[in-house]
Amino acid sequence: MLNLYDAVRDNPSYSKLVIGDFLFAEYTCGTDLKMLPNWTEKDYFVHVVTGKKTWHTPDGVWTVHPGETVFFKKGATVAEQHFEVDVCMLMVFIPDTLMRSTVREVVESLNLGTKNCAPTKVALRVESDVALAALFQSMRTYLVAMEKPPEPLVRLKLKELVMSVLTSGTNAELAAYFCRVAASDAPGISEIMEANFRYNLSMEEYAKLCHRSLSSFKRDFHEEFQESPGKWLLQRRLDHAANLLRHSRMNITEVALESGFEHVSHFSRVFKERFGVPPLSYRQEKDVEVKE
Repeated sequence: MLNLYDAVRDNPSYSKLVIGDFLFAEYTCGTDLKMLPNWTEKDYFVHVVTGKKTWHTPDGVWTVHPGETVFFKKGATVAEQHFEVDVCMLMVFIPDTLMRSTVREVVESLNLGTKNCAPTKVALRVESDVALAALFQSMRTYLVAMEKPPEPLVRLKLKELVMSVLTSGTNAELAAYFCRVAASDAPGISEIMEANFRYNLSMEEYAKLCHRSLSSFKRDFHEEFQESPGKWLLQRRLDHAANLLRHSRMNITEVALESGFEHVSHFSRVFKERFGVPPLSYRQEKDVEVKE
């Protein structure tokens, strides 16, 4: 899968501002692929200027039109391109270290309590926010400037954005997520894995999503789940596939791909090892049970 952050940062055709791991870019559709699987280890905002774009996530489909903004948690999505009108988007990738320190500073300075809620979805629509609009506008002007702004100025603008989200009350889920990022020194493995198990990522990429080295990821994973990440992924994907076979009309190939298996033959073999019958027979048996 495409690492979106790396692809945007390293593409010379995009106008962008890079300060450390912070990345602001004006992105135009650079692919003729209808569906583009991608992932990134950083949280990011997307603001659509022209055209429209659709993202498919495990918990929903998000079509974003001009003037609208959506926030994506670190992880994987499938971006769907619409070719009727040229797409122009503004993207802000914010590293956890910068977000964490900024949120902690704002919470302390305003004496705010922590905001608790259920885990947020992979994507969140962002209600109209003056600070966010100002950030996009001011950062966009830097794209044509000869010199990039100093890092303290970028931190100040991000602080204004965080302060607006935490105090406005119009983006409560996003505010709660900001507070969760600030409350921990690393992303939670369980939440990351549950949101991304169906994507065909390498073990190194899962470790990067969790902001850990591969060895630390495997150790922390085993402490939390009492099994290796490879074994957990296989069982979780098979359980998901079995659910799709029972409750969807996807064919076997679609079920395999939707569950994170790259090859249908491998999927069929491990499915039979787990459930005792091939996927098609499993579906037929369950259909009989339902009718009876």
